[in-house]
Amino acid sequence: MLYVVSTPIGNLKDISLRALEILKSVDFILCEDTRVSKTLLNHYEIDRPLKSIHKFNEQREIAFLVDELLKGKNAALISDAGTPLVSDPGELLVSACIENNIQVTPIPGASALIAALSCSGLPVIPFQFLGFVPKKLQERRVFLFQALIYAGTSITYESPERIVETLEKIDEIDSDRIVVIGREITKKFETFYRDRASVIRQQLLDTPPRGEIVLLISPSDKFHNALTNVDSKNLVEYLEDKLSLDRKEAIRLAADLSLKDRRAIYKELIPD
Repeated sequence: MLYVVSTPIGNLKDISLRALEILKSVDFILCEDTRVSKTLLNHYEIDRPLKSIHKFNEQREIAFLVDELLKGKNAALISDAGTPLVSDPGELLVSACIENNIQVTPIPGASALIAALSCSGLPVIPFQFLGFVPKKLQERRVFLFQALIYAGTSITYESPERIVETLEKIDEIDSDRIVVIGREITKKFETFYRDRASVIRQQLLDTPPRGEIVLLISPSDKFHNALTNVDSKNLVEYLEDKLSLDRKEAIRLAADLSLKDRRAIYKELIPD
């Protein structure tokens, strides 16, 4: 059996009794970084064999791990912090276990995105989680635009080194948008910022942030309705201008946003 075990996102006390029980009983524990996981395991005097599984080795380790589990061994999958698979390794392993009829059982617990959402003051239904904001500038522009046009709350992870630039891009697209930033959640210096992107950006310029950051973007019916109801020509031109996209990229994104066929948009722009 494979147990998918949630671990604390900062405060070591944020772990369930069941999680501790499972970690002490399994044959081995799969983790991202053994050095990070040992801090938690040593704190609770858990001495089980550790094996590192991360994005660079997960694919090649699957056959061995599935074989061990098929032999009747039990394993726990943990991440450096929070719930495994949520912007962390493990998806390939869980899928392989299911394909091989190996039972996969969740041991729920802490999750940075849910913790941030619960304290954000933003609508909790609907929401979408988008993972980490892309590093490349053009990909980031499109990513943020798609978050901003969503009809609910959008949640992403961002690094402290790039959060100021990300807030700047949000402000360029929609200067009125309210965002929330949760920093170092559950830790000593936990901080929440709630304001327009430009205001928080200035605060972070004055006091550069450190540690893990969760970024939440509020929904905007006005922005969503304005862009989803506009005609294809104006939408494509808007995307070209606002996101610095070329015509082909703008048409592709416009098709995704309007749920129209790409060829139909081409015909609207270039009639026969």
